[in-house]
Amino acid sequence: MIDTHCHLFDEEFDNDREECIKRAIDSGVSKMIIVGFSHDTNKKAQELALKYPFFYPSAGLHPSEATLDYLKDFEFFKAFAETNKIYAIGECGLDYHWDITYKEEQKKLFRLQCEYAIKRDLPIIVHSRDAAKDTYDIIASYNGKLKGVMHCYSGSKEMALDYVKLGMYISLGGPVTFKNAKEPKEVAKAVPLDHLLIETDCPYLAPTPMRGKRNESSYVSYVRDEIASLRGISKEEVENITTANAVRLFKISEIWQVIKKRIR
Repeated sequence: MIDTHCHLFDEEFDNDREECIKRAIDSGVSKMIIVGFSHDTNKKAQELALKYPFFYPSAGLHPSEATLDYLKDFEFFKAFAETNKIYAIGECGLDYHWDITYKEEQKKLFRLQCEYAIKRDLPIIVHSRDAAKDTYDIIASYNGKLKGVMHCYSGSKEMALDYVKLGMYISLGGPVTFKNAKEPKEVAKAVPLDHLLIETDCPYLAPTPMRGKRNESSYVSYVRDEIASLRGISKEEVENITTANAVRLFKISEIWQVIKKRIR
């Protein structure tokens, strides 16, 4: 399996990071996309990726990082991205849940990162909260040139399928396992398997039966199992296809030949 979105640099793991990584590997997680979202976390993702060969780092600026100085921040981010090996741009996007003081700056910062992802031929990792229409409109405005993933997708089934038409992947995490999570379960059943990814977003959003506790990459197996149950297919099929999807999207070339053999 590949956990396509984790934050194992978070201070929540400072006391047992090695143990968490070992549990992930022992549970069948072969690779992890370690996702930066600020100047500090972009650097931390790089540092962990240099230490562990199974981490694949991204770099981006979360919408909560948007201020009046967004252009200066973007230039700083771009300089970092051009001098470090990254596999995706993001986590970035729009978030109107807590604060919309810098709503317009969020949009501009998101667009800058979308355009940079296209220029670098890299996928984009999209965060969207309470901003469904604006997020979709921005991504759709690139007419299919933008490739990437809607991380921890929480929107409707209909919009998920619209994103797929644009060439985007849909990633599901812990919420799909929640008993009353109607929409994520509908999305899990509706999205074509070749556009589906699994993730943890650890340390956040731990799945059932760990809900309310710290999340970790080993728990991605609960997400896999729930999707398999909802679709009426085997865990192995979900695992193989979502792994192949992640390898394809993030261009993890060294294991692509192995994955192709497994899914033939």
